[in-house]
Amino acid sequence: MADKNNPQPRIRPPKMNFGFTWFYILLIIGIGFMLFGQRGANPQKIEWAEVESMIKAGDVKEINFVRNDYQGRVTVRPDRIEKYADKFGGQVPVRSPHFVFMTSSKFDPETVFGALNAELPADGQVKIIMENDSKVWTEILEILIFPILLILMWVFMFRGMGKNSGVGPGGPGGVFNVGKAQGKLADKNQVKVTFKDVAGLYGAKEEVMEIVDFLKNPTKYTALGAKIPKGALLVGPPGTGKTLLAKAVAGEADVPFFSISGSDFVEMFVGVGASRVRDLFRQAKEKAPCIVFIDEIDAVGRARGKNAGFSGNDERENTLNQLLTEMDGFGTNSGVIILAATNRADILDKALMRAGRFDRQIYVELPEVNEREEIFKVHLRGLKVSKDFDIKLMAKHTPGFSGADIANVCNEAALTAARKNKPEIDTQDFLDAVDRIIGGLERKENTIMTAAEKRTTAYHEAGHAVVGWLLPEADPVLKVSIIPRGKALGLTWNLPAERKNWSKSYMMDEMCSLMGGRAAEMIINGEPSTGALSDFERLTNMAYAMVQYYGMSEKIGPLSFYDSTGSRGYELVKPYSEKTAELMDQEVRTIIDEVRDRTDRILREHDAAFREVAELLLEKEVIMAEDLERILGPKVKPEQVPPAEVPTEDMNHE
Repeated sequence: MADKNNPQPRIRPPKMNFGFTWFYILLIIGIGFMLFGQRGANPQKIEWAEVESMIKAGDVKEINFVRNDYQGRVTVRPDRIEKYADKFGGQVPVRSPHFVFMTSSKFDPETVFGALNAELPADGQVKIIMENDSKVWTEILEILIFPILLILMWVFMFRGMGKNSGVGPGGPGGVFNVGKAQGKLADKNQVKVTFKDVAGLYGAKEEVMEIVDFLKNPTKYTALGAKIPKGALLVGPPGTGKTLLAKAVAGEADVPFFSISGSDFVEMFVGVGASRVRDLFRQAKEKAPCIVFIDEIDAVGRARGKNAGFSGNDERENTLNQLLTEMDGFGTNSGVIILAATNRADILDKALMRAGRFDRQIYVELPEVNEREEIFKVHLRGLKVSKDFDIKLMAKHTPGFSGADIANVCNEAALTAARKNKPEIDTQDFLDAVDRIIGGLERKENTIMTAAEKRTTAYHEAGHAVVGWLLPEADPVLKVSIIPRGKALGLTWNLPAERKNWSKSYMMDEMCSLMGGRAAEMIINGEPSTGALSDFERLTNMAYAMVQYYGMSEKIGPLSFYDSTGSRGYELVKPYSEKTAELMDQEVRTIIDEVRDRTDRILREHDAAFREVAELLLEKEVIMAEDLERILGPKVKPEQVPPAEVPTEDMNHE
């Protein structure tokens, strides 16, 4: 936070981890204790007879005798120490005591030492120190200091881990509460998202709002005998607003709202997942009526028996079994509504999807053009946009974009305008943001491509554009560029129509458009290049889908080998014979050959226009649909086929 008088922000010092600080202090104290506790020399053991002779020779300065340990420590006079250097390997010891001797319980130190000192002169007598050893606890501490340090290190390490994971002492639940649920109770005052912030999603939002309305006005439904759905599953592609809907429910509902991720149930310890499920529902029942939101439920709800690499009784399946029991078992869960979200509904267990657990499956699809316009309005609230900005144009320009993608477009447009020092964000900034998200960052270095590569790229993209422009069912071309973006050396932007059903003619025209780049390379250079890799990937997938999934092959017939349930995901046996597989390969080859011949014929019939488009692309690097219309004429539109007449007589009559 910046001071008003000082614009510079205040730099906060980094927070110290006092747990580890205390551990380091204890470690240093322990090491110092052990070192300084043994700071004396390592005395040599000798017999009492040798000590007696050393005393009589006048070599001993001091003897420290421990009564209760029957042990004496001998310190030699400094001027006589060299006399005993051989006992220390030839080196004169510096520290004292120098020797140690042991006696028996019958040894009388007062009498013996008194008699020996009596024989010596006054200046040569030995200083005798009598004491009892009182260092028992010190020795015990020396023995226990290392295990204590290890225990303290374990405690402090797991305290830091437990703060994040809930495992270990010091965590939210501690090591003995590892089975506690990690769900968070949403604070209504902190959740600012409401249904007004959820644009589009007409059908999905209405169904979720009905659940909230039931909780607010239960008598409206119970008066007619209706029962609230026990659970609702939000299904849809990533970024379409499933979690946003859940946040809106938390902001609108006047009941407790628990939120948890599916991965929070999965733990390395056996039985923890099931224990967390039980604890979550226990808390929910105590606060009923309430809503429990499980995000990414596929992490724990995967179909049993389909967990690759695990046995049929692994921890994830045990957690799922407990979840199934809690949602609809012998126990009562009245007043607890389960909301869940996933983008992989095909891999969920069938028992989890049945009525009584998830009564409703709410599909959150990609937004259509009108919904995208509303989403743009939501994300433009905090942006400084120019007055001539056309929201409808941007909504049409972003087909297939999810709500998260549109939010990213708005943010990238603001960054682009700020990079160019503009006072407002205009339409071109949004168009540049869309190009950046789709194609990647624009690279304008002149050294990125040689002249030959640039020419090949120009004709490659011109082939895509010309074929797509001349075919009636192909998506209209919006822009063509040979400025490298990301990994692509050139890009052709199409504006796909908002269609839910693909006809065979549309798929054939789209494949011809994909083949246009390779066909152009063969006409200009006489040999192929690696630039058509992504084109052929999409082309091959589309051709096999026509044969294997959509029944668009005459030889294969109206058969589909598509697995919508995912039950054949780990099976090694194909649902068709090898002969059928060979026939499908032949049919795909036939389709590809037809597409290649048709594309080559279109480019050769319009060779002059094709070359003019390529040369214009080399000159300008970026051309728009207006340039193509000027060279090729208006975009060819599909013919309006009149509806077939239905006979009035009985269709089964022969």
